[in-house]
Amino acid sequence: MELRSLGTSDVRITPIIMGTWQAGKSMWAGIDDTETTEAIQTAFQAGITTFDTAEEYGRGHSERILGEALANVRDQVVYATKVSPNHLQYDQVIEAFHRSLKNLKTDYIDLYQIHWPSGSWGSKYVPIEETMRAMNDLKEKGKIRAIGVSNFSCIQMEEAAKYARIDSLQPPYSLFWRHVEKDAMPYCVNNNISILAYSPMAQGILTGKFGPDHTFPKGDHRSKNKLFKPENSHRVHQALARLRPIAQRNGVSLGQLALAWVMAQPNTCAIAGARNSAQVLQNAKGAELHLSAADLSKMDTIGHIVTDYLDDNPVMWKF
Repeated sequence: MELRSLGTSDVRITPIIMGTWQAGKSMWAGIDDTETTEAIQTAFQAGITTFDTAEEYGRGHSERILGEALANVRDQVVYATKVSPNHLQYDQVIEAFHRSLKNLKTDYIDLYQIHWPSGSWGSKYVPIEETMRAMNDLKEKGKIRAIGVSNFSCIQMEEAAKYARIDSLQPPYSLFWRHVEKDAMPYCVNNNISILAYSPMAQGILTGKFGPDHTFPKGDHRSKNKLFKPENSHRVHQALARLRPIAQRNGVSLGQLALAWVMAQPNTCAIAGARNSAQVLQNAKGAELHLSAADLSKMDTIGHIVTDYLDDNPVMWKF
């Protein structure tokens, strides 16, 4: 699989990144550790060498599963993890970082990211200068290779960039969720910042596997996803119906089509989660599809069937 540069750093990443939120189990249902481990190892074997996690995912459980699964090939993979918004004071960042090192069974982290801006989800406000001082110190000591942010607006990125080199932004981004295009994407393109798109298949909606009356099991946070709400359901399924002929013409699934569209956007890689090896292999094939300009244009138009009716709040869920 081709490798891409992560911002201006010397880190090289795959266009499809395996996301491991599911591996943490919290906020998901029906996740099995053995299946997760096999999926991670299958991803590596399929050429996906970049893996994204966070201390918040199952209070370190995702990091521990990932570190165990890839311990024998650590020098061949890229780890991206995140510090939580309630750990953004200087000492807290350092402590969280060392917990992540232990969980991942490593002595360095390739990409260390701020998961949410300070003050998010009821967290205490910490000046970005203080957080970035900790990130810079870790980088200067060779403990991290690159600094990233997640769920930041353009204004928040500009402020963070006053204190450290930012090499990546991780936003929610898919054909059906495109807030980043209006806000932070132009800034990222102009400043050579990689966009690591999470939920590139809109948490499964773009696979076409969920009907309008689908009910998620208890504990699955996707029941709170705005795109699954009745007020958006009709437009979602209207758009999916128009996407199917494009997928069929290209000989791919709807999910693979959605991934290919994201990876074709400026400076953008796709973080694709998977709960088993079969899903991983399906995702990996998405990197083989290179869409024509005509198909990209058609898909852009189809996506607006959904996105033109969403509000300006970039958070995907209504908890």
